[in-house]
Amino acid sequence: MARYVLTLRAECEIIIPNCKNFLLRYNSRMGNILITQTVAILCDGNNIERSIHDLTHSTSAMINFDELIPKLLNGRGLNRLLYFREGKAISSKFAERLYENYYGSVIPCHKSADIPLSIKATQIASKVDTIIIMSGDSDFVDLGTHLKGEGVRVEIAAIRKTTAQILIDEADHFHEITKEDCFIYKAPGKTIPRRNSGT
Repeated sequence: MARYVLTLRAECEIIIPNCKNFLLRYNSRMGNILITQTVAILCDGNNIERSIHDLTHSTSAMINFDELIPKLLNGRGLNRLLYFREGKAISSKFAERLYENYYGSVIPCHKSADIPLSIKATQIASKVDTIIIMSGDSDFVDLGTHLKGEGVRVEIAAIRKTTAQILIDEADHFHEITKEDCFIYKAPGKTIPRRNSGT
């Protein structure tokens, strides 16, 4: 009977009988593990904006996506980034930045983002492994339950103080957004052209 040895990092040996051409070396370092999960990030813009304004006590506060997105992904692949926002006051520069950096899209909503975001989540559920909902709104509890029933991992990213506990409990994982994930936007000052003094 051939015996094949599985060598573990802890230097223990497991004898695996009746296996042909079997050799597995296990290393616990994450760098040797290929992660192929794909993630969609769907953001309820109005909810997140109100929450970070409350967190920072500034209506000029914004999410620093360049810091936050890599933390949310944690080595996984980004399938798409969609930012849902009610109203017409959507910065074109913000939309351009999301597209240039992440192929992201800003989606204007006629009213609340709840319904458009939920529809999109169900449409893409079969195309991704994980959906991260950036919102603390308890209205997304039923959506989370449905997505998990379809075999999708559901994660929530939001400010803990303004996130419904039932939403945190329903999610597979909760990412807390903190002040470190935000910045205060300062509009560039207007320059006043100098007048040439007459002689």
